[in-house]
Amino acid sequence: MTATATRFPIDLGAYQPLKLDPANPKLSDEQRKTLQANIQLCRDTIVFFTATGGARGVGGHTGGAYDTVPEVMILDAFFRGKADQFVPIFFDEAGHRVATQYLMASIYGELPAEKLVQYRAAGSTLPGHPELGLTPGIKFSSGRLGHMWPFVNGIALANPGKTVFCLGSDGAQQEGDDAEAARLAVAQHINIKLLIDDNDVTIAGHPSQYLPGFSVSRTLEGHGLTVLEGDGEDLDGLYARICQAVDTPGPVAVVNKRSMAVGIEGVEGTTHGHDVIPVKSAIQYLESRGQAAAADFLKGIEKPKQTYTFMGSSDKVGSNRNVFGEVMVEILGEMSERDRKNKVLVVDNDLEGSCGLKQIHDAFPEIFISGGIQERGNLSAAAGFGMEEGKQGVYATFSAFLEMSISEITMARLNKVNLLCHFSHSGIDDMADNTCHFGINNMFADGGLDDSYPNSLYFPADANQMRACVKAVFNDPGLRFIFSTRSKVPMVLDESGNEMFGGDYTFTPGKDEVIREGKAGYIVSFGSALYRAIDAVERLKQEGIEVGLINKSTLNAVDEDSMAKVGAAPFVLVVEEFNRRTGLGSRFGSLLLERGLTPKYAHLGTHEEGSGGLWEQFPHQGLDPESIMKKVKQLMK
Repeated sequence: MTATATRFPIDLGAYQPLKLDPANPKLSDEQRKTLQANIQLCRDTIVFFTATGGARGVGGHTGGAYDTVPEVMILDAFFRGKADQFVPIFFDEAGHRVATQYLMASIYGELPAEKLVQYRAAGSTLPGHPELGLTPGIKFSSGRLGHMWPFVNGIALANPGKTVFCLGSDGAQQEGDDAEAARLAVAQHINIKLLIDDNDVTIAGHPSQYLPGFSVSRTLEGHGLTVLEGDGEDLDGLYARICQAVDTPGPVAVVNKRSMAVGIEGVEGTTHGHDVIPVKSAIQYLESRGQAAAADFLKGIEKPKQTYTFMGSSDKVGSNRNVFGEVMVEILGEMSERDRKNKVLVVDNDLEGSCGLKQIHDAFPEIFISGGIQERGNLSAAAGFGMEEGKQGVYATFSAFLEMSISEITMARLNKVNLLCHFSHSGIDDMADNTCHFGINNMFADGGLDDSYPNSLYFPADANQMRACVKAVFNDPGLRFIFSTRSKVPMVLDESGNEMFGGDYTFTPGKDEVIREGKAGYIVSFGSALYRAIDAVERLKQEGIEVGLINKSTLNAVDEDSMAKVGAAPFVLVVEEFNRRTGLGSRFGSLLLERGLTPKYAHLGTHEEGSGGLWEQFPHQGLDPESIMKKVKQLMK
């Protein structure tokens, strides 16, 4: 089914534009009826088109956007009724609620409704977080929690005399950035109104359980904001509180209590509501709402499959991010209970299911902390635990958030701590969330000096090497960063077709692995770019071009033997999914020159904003086997 050939199965023409004046805090019966109809129409639509992403396997987020529809409908009516009084943008801290932005762009006629069914698909320009300049009708970029309120403070300062709204969440409010934004808003009397969806659900659990004592309302009151708390599903009460917020000078937080995904059977109130609604649940919901055409549309979607067959790697795939947790459980299980509790502390950032930490949580809850969405403070807590000799902290989150913690990493290094970090979702593979969630600046973690405390970066090539790597470096001193992809990756095979890192393989930190020997030149790669590079090497060999391949699984150590080997070759090509400006390739040429080695040199890496989709990100960046082969042939001229 294509957006251009298929009629959108929900009639968005039924949307009734409404004008409201916040000076009148009481809804008439007709206004309430119109709002209720718009709310239901938009909630049905969000369930439908986000579920198309789930049906195609690109995921998405339903619950947050679904939750905040009442607030958005009220804001839309304000923007239409008193345009000169507001900055008419639905700023949202939670970029994963992007369905709101796409829906409103469609209602305003800036985005064809038919395009919504390509939600998060490759090349659709509808990625999993809003990106300014990419999608028609999108007026800001968002995606990393805690970043939007501080930004919108500036928007308000740039628009004196106007009211600016920012949609927030209880998850975003856990971030330290929001505390700083609150203090500035109060001190400068910034006319910003926070509409906070307080549904007590984040990715991994319920804030009331893993952060007992934390209250969004009391925290904001402590910063000095006026806080108006109430039931987000009580339309009259919600409207009155938003009107009061507009009428109150300075910063105001309207905190809206509600159950996540209210009214969706089997999803309401659960953590499943945070992500994309299951297709089965969406169909059941839509049919109950009389949206049979939309339900039938979902039934007809087929999940696209990658049909390319990669040479040099197995059909069997493994999830490195989950293998990290499996191996950690094995290692911790070999310790006595007393040693485990005394020597190890594991700190999660609301991503335990995505980073492999859930397995540790389930097996050894006594050493596990659900730290919430507080990347900076949690890293420092884990690091502080590991300051004493014989102890170590373990920490995990997405690689995109490594950038948020560079200063904490520096302080951990200066305090000579023992800290094992797992940053999953590295690179770009399977990243429909798109650019803001790319983990491409991981080399920032290598910010120490030549004489600093040990600081090592590892990127295992497959599940076998991940297992060997974790076992090898678990007891090492210093900071250790282990990276993994969101995607599952195949097992690397040797030239005989055997698993290269299986059997009795032992991981040696700092040592590069020769995957294939070659006379024409060498490719240096790692991560999920490696098996694509193997395929390119194998296909080049079929053309009579013998190119070698090096797996640089320790990213920030120089293997002199390996450098001498590749440096003596006619060319060296670094292929990586990290940022071309900051990745391995940006420094590898200098390492060669420092040793008097002068092969032809080039490097391929992520250099453009994303295109959505999953594996499609690689050809979009020119990192697929065909692109690698083309670059090799250019270097050989």
